[in-house]
Amino acid sequence: MTPNTVMDIGRQAIEVTLMISAPVLLTALLVGLIISIFQAATQLNEATLQFVPKLVAVFVVLLLAGPWMLQYLMDYIQRLFDSIPQLIG
Repeated sequence: MTPNTVMDIGRQAIEVTLMISAPVLLTALLVGLIISIFQAATQLNEATLQFVPKLVAVFVVLLLAGPWMLQYLMDYIQRLFDSIPQLIG
């Protein structure tokens, strides 16, 4: 196995990690931004007002995007396992 192959596998792993985590992180970021703007406009500084909508939004995104995320991860793992004979020999 060459250093280029190792770097390629690492790059692909990072890409998969970013693709899988992006829907959840972007949703939490967007909901947090909206709630922060609402809190700044109304001067309501309640911690649960920030936490509960984020939790609900992330849960909904996991329900909707979960099958896609799982399939994406399984495809990557399948490609990685299929390439093991070429990587070793």
